[in-house]
Amino acid sequence: MALPAGVSEDPDHPGWYSWGDFPRGSFAAATGKLLFKPDGEGRARCRMFPTEGMLNHGGSIHGGAVMSFIDMAMFAGGRCAGMDEGHYVTLECSVRFIGRGRASIPLDAEVTLVKQTPGGHVFFNGICDQDGEPTHSFSGTLKRIRTPNRPA
Repeated sequence: MALPAGVSEDPDHPGWYSWGDFPRGSFAAATGKLLFKPDGEGRARCRMFPTEGMLNHGGSIHGGAVMSFIDMAMFAGGRCAGMDEGHYVTLECSVRFIGRGRASIPLDAEVTLVKQTPGGHVFFNGICDQDGEPTHSFSGTLKRIRTPNRPA
């Protein structure tokens, strides 16, 4: 079982892993707690907990919140699904909005690692659901890079 570096089992959600709380004020912190776990060969599940503050004016989870979650799910879920360890950047991510996401119900992403190339490209497909009802589908590509940017 592959897991991202620096994770531990979440004490409130047995069988799920997390990095704990993201640093206050970071962009990732706006997504809230991110949970993840391997889910079979080449697959993982990731979970976020949408709040009222993540809703758009129509009462659905804001598209930006969903896309941020999916981007993070490709990284954490990708590692759980067998992606090689390393530093990656997102090359592309396409999201289809197929149902309305709601607050106060966990949003899960099933992440499937489709292919990993020797050159460091990793291709994913996935679907998000709430209570078993599909809300979003996605595909994306990550690229492994040798030298990450240094913090400002």
